[in-house]
Amino acid sequence: MFKTILPLAFVCLAFSVVNFSQAQEVQIELGADEIGLNETFTIKVTLSNDKIKSYDQFPEITGFQKQGISQSSSMNIINGQMSTSNSIIQYYKPLRKGQFTLGAFSILINGESFDSPGKRITVTDPVSTGGFGGNQSDPFSDFFGRVTEEPEYIELDDDAFFSVSVDKKEIFAGEGFNLNVAFYMSEQNQAPFKFYEAGRQLDAILKKLKPNSVWEENFNITTIEPEVVTINDKKWIRYKVYEASFFPFSEGVIEIPQVPWEMIKYRVAKNPTLFGANRLEDFKTFYSNPQTITVKPLPPHPLKNEVSVGVFQLRENIGNLEVETGQGFEYNFGVTGVGNINSISPPKRMTGANLNTFDPNIRQQINRGYGRVSGIKEFNYYITINEAGNYELDDYFQWIYFDPVRAVYDTLLPSAKIVVSGESKVNQALSGQRLGGIYDRIGAESNQFLNEQYKYYFTTVINLLLLGAVALLAVLIIKKK
Repeated sequence: MFKTILPLAFVCLAFSVVNFSQAQEVQIELGADEIGLNETFTIKVTLSNDKIKSYDQFPEITGFQKQGISQSSSMNIINGQMSTSNSIIQYYKPLRKGQFTLGAFSILINGESFDSPGKRITVTDPVSTGGFGGNQSDPFSDFFGRVTEEPEYIELDDDAFFSVSVDKKEIFAGEGFNLNVAFYMSEQNQAPFKFYEAGRQLDAILKKLKPNSVWEENFNITTIEPEVVTINDKKWIRYKVYEASFFPFSEGVIEIPQVPWEMIKYRVAKNPTLFGANRLEDFKTFYSNPQTITVKPLPPHPLKNEVSVGVFQLRENIGNLEVETGQGFEYNFGVTGVGNINSISPPKRMTGANLNTFDPNIRQQINRGYGRVSGIKEFNYYITINEAGNYELDDYFQWIYFDPVRAVYDTLLPSAKIVVSGESKVNQALSGQRLGGIYDRIGAESNQFLNEQYKYYFTTVINLLLLGAVALLAVLIIKKK
C-alpha cells in the first residue's frame, strides 16, 4: 500500500493537479501528564495545509531543560484530495522528580497567535522502556499508519570559531584601531549552523566590547553576508556581524574582554528518512579571545593636545592665480587621508598684512571600508588682497598633525602662489570698514561749542554742597565732645 501511495503523491505534486479543500488548522499537542526522569516531555504544533514559515520561541518549563526542536511533514491523498501537515516539536528534559506546572501560553505560527491552556506534569523515577514504550518513540511515528522508532541523532564535528579581532595591539593616542566581530566556518565544515537572535546577542556583547573615552566610527553592517577569507593558507567563510574603528582620546590600556556567541547547531539523523525529522535543533556557544590594546602618549610638542593623528596629505584647488587688487577669489585647503576625519580642525591662519580672509565654509566626506576610516575635510576660504605683489600662501596657512606611521609631527603647507596687480586698495579698504563707537556719531552730533556759563553754575553748586557737608560734620564732632 505504501509503495503505491508514495509515487502517486509525487505525481500529484509535480503536476499541481491537487486541490486543497481543507482549511488551515493549527493544533497544539502537549506530552503525557506523567513521565519518568529518563523520558522527555514534548510540545507539538501541527499546521494543516500550509507550511510553517515562522514560529515563536516555545515556553520555558520550571524543572525542565530544552533539548532541541525537530520538524516533519506528512501528506495524505483520499479520493483525489490531498491534505498536508507540517509539525514542529520542542523537546524538554526533566531535571528532577516532582510535580511541575506548564502555565497557559501563546505561540506565534506564521505571524498568528495560538493559545494553549498548559497542564500539570508529574516526573517520577526513571522507567524501563525495553527499547519501546514510554514516550521515547518518535511523535511522528504514526505516518501512513506505520510505527517507527525514534530517530537517532548524532552531532557532527564542526570546524568553526567566533572571533573578536583588532588590527593593532599598540597605537598612539588619537590613532584609530579596527575592531571586527565575526563568525568563521571553514570551507570543509560539515556541521549545519544557523544564526540565533544575532541582533539581541550583538546588543548585549557591544555593551562589554566598546571601550570608554573613544570616538567610534561604526561601519553599520545591516545584513550578515558570507565572504571568503584566507587565514594561515586556509580558506574560511566569514560572517561579519559588527565592525568599527575606535579613536582613543588619551593614553592608557584598553581591555577587550572575552564574550560568548550562541549559534543553532543541528544534530543530524543517523538514518535519514524521506519525510522524517532528519535533523534536531540544538545550541552551541562559542567564545572569543580577549584582546589588549596599549595606547601610547604623543611625543612632547606645544600642540600635542590639539593636533589630529593620522596619515594625511594636502589637496588644493588652485596652483598659480593672477588677480587684481581688491578682487576676491576662493581658495580650498583640503586635508585628505586615513584617520579621524571628524577631528580635523581648520589650518592655522598666520598673521600677514594685505591679505584678508573670512571664516571658511567646511565640507567633509568620510569613507568606512577595508578595515579603515578615510576621507577628506575641505576648508573653503574667500580671500582679498589689497596691495600688488607676489604672495605665496604657505606664508599665511599651515596645518600641523602627527603621523603615527613615522612617529613624527609634520606640517602641511600650501603650494599655491598668487600674483596681484593694480593700484593699492589699502585706503579704500580702511574707509570701507565700519569703525564703530564714537566714529558712528560724528555725522549726527553738532559741531558748535557748548556754553561754558552752564559749566560755571554747576561747579559753584557742587562746591557749596561740599562746604555745607564739612560744616555739618564739624558741628557733630563738637557736640559729641
